[in-house]
Amino acid sequence: MSSRLIGRLPKVGIRPVIDGRELGVRESLEVQTMDMAKAAAKLIEETLRFPSGEKVECVIADTTIGGVADAAACADKFKREGVEVSLTVTPCWCYGTEVMDTDPSTPKAVWGFNGTERPGAVYLAAALAGYSQKGLPAFGIYGKEVQDGGDQTIPQDVSEKILRFVKGGLAVAQMNGKSYLSIGYSSMGIAGSMVDVNFLQDYLGVRSEFVESVEILRRIDEGIFDQEEYAKALAWTKENCIEGKDYNSPEAQKSAEVKEAEWEKVVKMTLICKDLMNGNPKLKEMGFGEESKGRNAIMGGFQGQRQWTDYQPNADYTESILNSSFDWNGIRQAYTFATENDCLNAISMLFGHLLTNKAQLFSDVRTYWSPESVERVTGKKLTGIAKDGIIHLINSGSTTLDATAQQEDADGNPTMKPFWDISEEDVQRCLDNTKWPAAIAEYFRGGGFSSQFKTKGELPMTMCRINLVKGIGPVLQIVEGWSVELPEDVHEVLDERTNPTWPTTWFVPRTTGTGFFKDVYTVMAKWGANHGAISHGHIGADLISLAAMLRIPVNMHNVNEDDVFRPSAWSAFGEGLEGADYRACKNYGPLYGFKE
Repeated sequence: MSSRLIGRLPKVGIRPVIDGRELGVRESLEVQTMDMAKAAAKLIEETLRFPSGEKVECVIADTTIGGVADAAACADKFKREGVEVSLTVTPCWCYGTEVMDTDPSTPKAVWGFNGTERPGAVYLAAALAGYSQKGLPAFGIYGKEVQDGGDQTIPQDVSEKILRFVKGGLAVAQMNGKSYLSIGYSSMGIAGSMVDVNFLQDYLGVRSEFVESVEILRRIDEGIFDQEEYAKALAWTKENCIEGKDYNSPEAQKSAEVKEAEWEKVVKMTLICKDLMNGNPKLKEMGFGEESKGRNAIMGGFQGQRQWTDYQPNADYTESILNSSFDWNGIRQAYTFATENDCLNAISMLFGHLLTNKAQLFSDVRTYWSPESVERVTGKKLTGIAKDGIIHLINSGSTTLDATAQQEDADGNPTMKPFWDISEEDVQRCLDNTKWPAAIAEYFRGGGFSSQFKTKGELPMTMCRINLVKGIGPVLQIVEGWSVELPEDVHEVLDERTNPTWPTTWFVPRTTGTGFFKDVYTVMAKWGANHGAISHGHIGADLISLAAMLRIPVNMHNVNEDDVFRPSAWSAFGEGLEGADYRACKNYGPLYGFKE
């Protein structure tokens, strides 16, 4: 397992801070303080991995930190070791600003031990006040229950906050310095595909790379791709990607020879898009040194419609395979690759991928089906969690094949997994339950093939989306809910009313009876764009913490208020959580840009 991106993986720094008064005080706390740091490091290293599979590594300061000199020595070590996320821990009072981490570039949190022997909570409050006064937002971690001084266990509520903070901080660090690869530009006037280079740089630290779609044709025509891998990929595709029903009218259907040529081209497109993102040393061996380097892209998108797809095969196959956790080379980390070059949805997908290590769905948020409408057209009533209505998530075949939910957990239940937990049997079930119908000619004159499946089971899912609003900047929407599996006859009737060649996920958001989540219809009506990024699991709280680190306010979510975890300074901006979020994000400004 190794990252395909250039640059070392970020590490987590653990800072054990201590009361620096010697002749008894510091000496009595050395072991307890350092043990807290070791316990935090153990929790992180045993729990978290990067999306590329490597385990997260922690770096602990060489000594406890009792004053400015110790803090400087720790900062120097962290810089040398590549630390990009900082967690301070203490069981006691310390000299606030003298021991604090003042690096403005690192996400930071402080865990103050809830005990009575020494005032760890008092230091926590003093430190957080100092961070706020200096304009360095920090997350405060404090357990609900009082622990005994010698208790080295980490309570559940504390461990949840530590892991939530670290996952978010590592996501921030992994994006910084990487690229978004835009193949083509604006698709069909979709605002999200009009790549905003300043937003990417200022808020995420991500550079924008642009490649005109004609580069794919050049590489096809000049043979600038790995010929051996192409032969392997084409053979795998022929064996595993079964063509589905051709829904085109007889006069619009293409011959077997034309379809064969299209299959060959879409496989080449997939190899080339992969090479454009992250390079390929084989190309250098072939004499194409510049092409071999790639763009160090952590995410990308393909414009497609209309200029490309009016005369070339669409990229549905390319996007589906790249977004999946497997291909002809075996099981591997999924890529983050957006259809229609919707950069904002790619970013939303990337958030989910970095937080869960799993492949992400790209879907149109297509249709709200009320119980009454379903009964009218099918003669059947919706039942179970779908009884109050459903949202049809569907897109032109670009969704990850992991979303078939044919992977199984230890009990045989449908799920989605990080790639290192996926079995060959899981992969085969995903492939066996996907068909590849010819693209509908009225949409895609140039042909191609779209994946066709439906998501199995009742999976917890979270849909999110970044939107840009003039005068505000970026905002994030979050909806937790579940996929649902409809009876086959109901599914067929509803699916046939739209484009049946595309993959379907039936989604039910968790409603609250009030506000934006009053009911399923209101969730659909309040969604801010035509696309959504969907992740397996309920990760809304993780997304909220990540958004705060990036200074992106959340304008819509159905996460329990008790699970909302933001830097402590946010409480200084008012009691209403969402209003305070907007004010705090505006006050601190983009992480890498200029505050207006």
